[in-house]
Amino acid sequence: MKRGQLDSHILVLVTLGLTAFGLVMVYSATSAPAALGGGDPVFYLKRESIYAAIGVVLLLIASRVDYRTLRYLAPILMLASFGLCLSVLVLGEQVNGARRWLGVGPLAFQPSELAKLSLAVWAAAYLSRHRAPQSLKELARPIGITTGLFAGLILLEPDLGTVIAIGIVLGAILVVSGVPLRVLAAGGSIAVALGLAAIWFEPYRRARLFSFIDPWHDAQGAGFQTLQAIIGFGSGGVFGTGIGQGVAKVNYLPEAHTDMIFATIGEDLTTLVCGQALVNLAAVLGLAPLTGITLPFVSYGGSSLVVSLASVGVLLNIAGHGGAASAQVSDRSGRDRGSRAAVARRRRSAGRARGRRNVRRVAGSRRGAARS
Repeated sequence: MKRGQLDSHILVLVTLGLTAFGLVMVYSATSAPAALGGGDPVFYLKRESIYAAIGVVLLLIASRVDYRTLRYLAPILMLASFGLCLSVLVLGEQVNGARRWLGVGPLAFQPSELAKLSLAVWAAAYLSRHRAPQSLKELARPIGITTGLFAGLILLEPDLGTVIAIGIVLGAILVVSGVPLRVLAAGGSIAVALGLAAIWFEPYRRARLFSFIDPWHDAQGAGFQTLQAIIGFGSGGVFGTGIGQGVAKVNYLPEAHTDMIFATIGEDLTTLVCGQALVNLAAVLGLAPLTGITLPFVSYGGSSLVVSLASVGVLLNIAGHGGAASAQVSDRSGRDRGSRAAVARRRRSAGRARGRRNVRRVAGSRRGAARS
């Protein structure tokens, strides 16, 4: 088996394994509270299973449709995401004071998850055709302004966690594209400053920040979720209490099946999964303020699961076409804003080298003939 095929198989197995593990933990986190409250113990499991099935279908489709078509779909995805992010502010279902979801029959869809994928695809497509930004002005137009527009809409929902995830994804794309570190540092500083302002001027975010600094100051209020997550995680010990045996999720830990599912995992099993996952883990462990961000493939959240599985399909597609595709290398010299085909250039160079060797070979044979 070739190395690329092995990597693809491992990626599929890990993804499906995490998804199955997530279904088990969602059931573990929701069945007991539902049973105690007279509800359906498998309600959340059934809904998440539907999302998982949709996501797997999209994974298969995305792995078979040439990823290069995403370059042409990027504008459509961006327009659709923008329209949905606007619509959710007016038509979205309000849950815990936030409008983040649009109802689609019995299911719900979170437009910010689609926006996260759309921005990543659009930024990659743009940078494949243009030179990497060499100044803050070039970074701002159009990538910075477009990202800021989407971030503003998502913050109005409000949903700071998804904005942080978008920043991490785009930051990684910019690093890979070759943006100078000084430009990245300047852009990152502006993003952090705006993020701190968004936290400071929103009372509930400010309360979360202060509860992160000292959760015991308001143990029954702003610090309650953080403390219960730490208690739940720590009470499992090294080997855990066993799947379904933890008690933190039963009327103690809020959002035990979504944002705080890692605390449920920690109490039942103790374990660690692998920037969105890091943000979630840091929040649960009290190493960062709570952001309301899910743990990919594991937390309950249909939109996140569907988009994550579709994204894996795109990765599998890229891996499958990697051998036949000619890489596009950005011109870092600044002489033009286009890109050059790396494979084609190597072929031309190889052709010139072979030509020079042939000339030397013919010349040598003529000199030998003259001497004879």
